Amino acid sequence: MRVSAFDERVNIHKPPEGKPESNFAEDVRTGLTAAPKMLPPQYFYDEIGSDLFEQICATPEYYPTRVEHGLLEDVVDEVVDLSGPEVIVELGSGSSKKTELLLRAVLSAQPSLRYVPIDVSEKALADAGERLLQRFPSLTIDALLADYEGGLKHERVREQQASKLFVFLGGTIGNFDHDEAVGLISTVRRQMGDDDRFLLGADRVKDHATLHRAYNDKRGITAQFNLNVLRVINRELDAVFDLQTFEHHAFYDPELSRIEMHLISKLAQEVPIRTLDLTVEFDRQESILTEISRKFTEQGLVQLIEEADMVIERHYEPENRYFSLIFARPA
Repeated sequence: MRVSAFDERVNIHKPPEGKPESNFAEDVRTGLTAAPKMLPPQYFYDEIGSDLFEQICATPEYYPTRVEHGLLEDVVDEVVDLSGPEVIVELGSGSSKKTELLLRAVLSAQPSLRYVPIDVSEKALADAGERLLQRFPSLTIDALLADYEGGLKHERVREQQASKLFVFLGGTIGNFDHDEAVGLISTVRRQMGDDDRFLLGADRVKDHATLHRAYNDKRGITAQFNLNVLRVINRELDAVFDLQTFEHHAFYDPELSRIEMHLISKLAQEVPIRTLDLTVEFDRQESILTEISRKFTEQGLVQLIEEADMVIERHYEPENRYFSLIFARPA
């Protein structure tokens, strides 16, 4: 389905009507009636949330974006030489700023390229598409407005017979527990031919103070990003969350090797969600788990890739081992 087009080189496609991969209302109902309460992190990313995340990436405390970008700059030519993609499929593309390095390297070696970004924010896809077309005149974009599972199953991914490079950057794989992460990468694997390749960005275990600062920036942008999920529920489900009565709380759990982000209710309260005909009760200091961000060891990444039926061809990391880029092929 064509949603919008800047010219004949870019389209934004949605999954077939009536077949959503994610059900926002049911996810909210299930999460807020669970014990403990939780919400899936993909619902941060409306227009406001996507903009806030871009601001987070520019904060001095949030190292992953800078480290990954620098690492990708160093290795991009080798990645492109090894993969030789005619199509790049990116999960959670966002602003596609780091991906520009890949696009530029590919298009310096061949005359054309098809880019298939997958994201839940139509504005992010539209803004990135417009910018990329101005910079790369021979680029063609088939953007998919979908979650990861829906995007990977879309005909625009499945129909491609050309060699593909699947890309999942930003350390976002850490937002999934182990079984979920294996399941997602296995879904990527099922879309791959023998000559296709997969590039994964993953954050590494490091000193706790650095991790804590990355998710508790001094300007409070991460806190606003966290609270935005309540704003989304208010708008989409006619709820009456008072954002002033919740506060951001993020910490590193060394036993689970992960950051946890929570929203803490400052008082005992009841919150109606009218569309769901549901009233959610909160005790004082009760939390909603809104995101996990797992941090990996080298062995943990090997295990993850192997369980998803892939083999690591290259493992790139900076001298401080803050971040990893995994370049893998089907087993």
